[in-house]
Amino acid sequence: MAEKSGYSGLQIGLHWLIAGLILFNWFTGEGVGRVLRQLRGGATDVETPLHVWVGVAVLVLVLLRVVVRLLQGGPQPPGRLGSAAVLLAKGGHLLLYVLMIGVPLGGALVWYLGITSLGDMHELAGNVLFFVALAHAAIALFHQYVLKDRLLLRMMRPE
Repeated sequence: MAEKSGYSGLQIGLHWLIAGLILFNWFTGEGVGRVLRQLRGGATDVETPLHVWVGVAVLVLVLLRVVVRLLQGGPQPPGRLGSAAVLLAKGGHLLLYVLMIGVPLGGALVWYLGITSLGDMHELAGNVLFFVALAHAAIALFHQYVLKDRLLLRMMRPE
């Protein structure tokens, strides 16, 4: 596979769509907590909140993104990065993927299988995902505006 300098339009679209859906769910997630409390109290007539469906969409889109990445590859790290920085970047991306898959899976176990005892873990993992993603964005901005290596543009302009 030839070395790429950026991502495809599909990869970029999936990245930003997933990011937007994760933000939406983080900011609207309290509603699902209320529903879980109702279910624990024996309620049977609660509606499936939008949070659940968005979580399912995130899971499906992240799995699609993994397949697309395996098929299309991705660009190499910027040339100026040392081996420690490259290792940290790869570890950070791996953590993001584990969380982007694990958080919706945990939510699905809570919602669809009724394992409500996992609700607190799902909420904690969702908060960790939010702050890891925030750090990811801050690092991308640092690359773009301090290191000036145009790293952020790779996720904005298709190759």
